[in-house]
Amino acid sequence: MPPDGAREGGPLRRRPARGRGALSNPAGRFEPVREEPFDDGWAREGEETALLPERIPTEVIPDRTKTIITRNDSPDVPFDRSINPYRGCEHGCTYCFARPSHAYLGYSPGLDFETRIVAKHKAARLLRVELRRKGYRPGTLALGSNTDPYQPVERELKITRSLLEVLAEARHPIGVVTKSAMVLRDLDLIAPMAEEGLAQVMISVTTLDPQLARRMEPRAAAPARRLAAIRSLAKAGVPVGVLASPMIPALNDSELEAILEAAAGAGARSAGYILLRLPHELKDLFFEWLEANYPTRSGHVESLLREARGGSLYKARFGERMRGRGPWADLLAARFRVAARRAGLVGRLPPLRLDLFRPPAAPKDDKPAAPSLFAPPPAAQPEENPA
Repeated sequence: MPPDGAREGGPLRRRPARGRGALSNPAGRFEPVREEPFDDGWAREGEETALLPERIPTEVIPDRTKTIITRNDSPDVPFDRSINPYRGCEHGCTYCFARPSHAYLGYSPGLDFETRIVAKHKAARLLRVELRRKGYRPGTLALGSNTDPYQPVERELKITRSLLEVLAEARHPIGVVTKSAMVLRDLDLIAPMAEEGLAQVMISVTTLDPQLARRMEPRAAAPARRLAAIRSLAKAGVPVGVLASPMIPALNDSELEAILEAAAGAGARSAGYILLRLPHELKDLFFEWLEANYPTRSGHVESLLREARGGSLYKARFGERMRGRGPWADLLAARFRVAARRAGLVGRLPPLRLDLFRPPAAPKDDKPAAPSLFAPPPAAQPEENPA
């Protein structure tokens, strides 16, 4: 008899590593070799079959990028430039649309994405250089459009904080997107900028159910802490909104109205939502997690997603990738409009000021990076795709 967690004559069912979201570490789509684990039935009864260790430490890898601001022309987002201090994200969210970007680095979008974090230690210096370029014109800069700027490694590395220090000095408008209460650490920078019309924050709240959150977002702040962060930001005078994102049919979409109501009660002034996006490798990773954690819902989730994506699990067309189309997607959009109106979350946050910008001081000489979390640098790496 095969041991618990394995399928006789089929692929092994992986056990999750503690505090991690993905259940496997498949090769990225650009790799020439792929491995497929298979149970041949020879395991002894009671023998450990987990393919991954119980605990997987985080490895921080220095990034070699020479620029820091990513430009985009997407009509789906209200900004044309962004900064992502980190590639990969320790939060381990199983639904994260940014996972496939790790394949560009030669890493897996699975566990590598949440355990091999590529950090831009020279981000603040690079930002000073770019903001001082002749002809630079300010525009709202999104901090954390791809991966979270306040993921756990930020506590020690403080790269996000160093960027905020430069932006505050330059009086440059900034919009922060996060699901971490760690954003409150930097209220001493964000609140004065907000008072001048230079800063706003969007907090992502995916569910109010702490058990679902622990499974789906293992290292992110608990829902109650995110609501508390909204309350603290609002009390400090920072314009703050909520992102009910992503909405996953038959899993958390029933909470849409409750999320908006709770966020409004905490002081949110605006709201948005995004339908689950499953580009590239993320499709298999997400359904692997779903079948392991909510097997009776897997088929229903897939059916509704396909209905909202024209028969596919994902379509990347502008205007459709964030919302989907068809009856179910239209119903979700209508529910959001009604719920947002009832909660008083109509419209976007006020536009940020552009007229206060002044170039920051020139960067000082590079300082050696602290080695405490570092690993040997990889080969030269391309920038991730814009969000």
